[in-house]
Amino acid sequence: MIASARVFRARQAMGPKVRGHALVAQPGLSARYDLDRIAGTFSRPSHKLAGQTYVGKILILHTAKGGVASAWMLHEMAARGIIPLALVFNSVNPILAQGAAFAEVALVDRFDGDVTRLFRTGDELRIDPAAGIVEILNRDG
Repeated sequence: MIASARVFRARQAMGPKVRGHALVAQPGLSARYDLDRIAGTFSRPSHKLAGQTYVGKILILHTAKGGVASAWMLHEMAARGIIPLALVFNSVNPILAQGAAFAEVALVDRFDGDVTRLFRTGDELRIDPAAGIVEILNRDG
């Protein structure tokens, strides 16, 4: 449900409050196959975000892909400080949710609209998982 034009409610949310800039793409995310966990970039050449850094960004993607490796990979990335601020999905699998909890990364999903259309790369967002909201604080242009 949209409370206002700039505040969006998630059905599922967990993790700490965060504020940062969005990095948006339609494809999903596989922590194992799409990310270079050492360089902090999207490494799969066919991914729309290939070459871009995910470190300190709020990743907004369609869905999460992958298996059990995703959970420990997110934890390992967090231990080295090479991790996104938050993960925002249309839908997420239980494995990535477990990984986000283990890594203490904010995770929100299941909105009334497609998150890859509600938010734009560069939007400054505030995420409050306890309240289940994502708020657009600043949108250029």
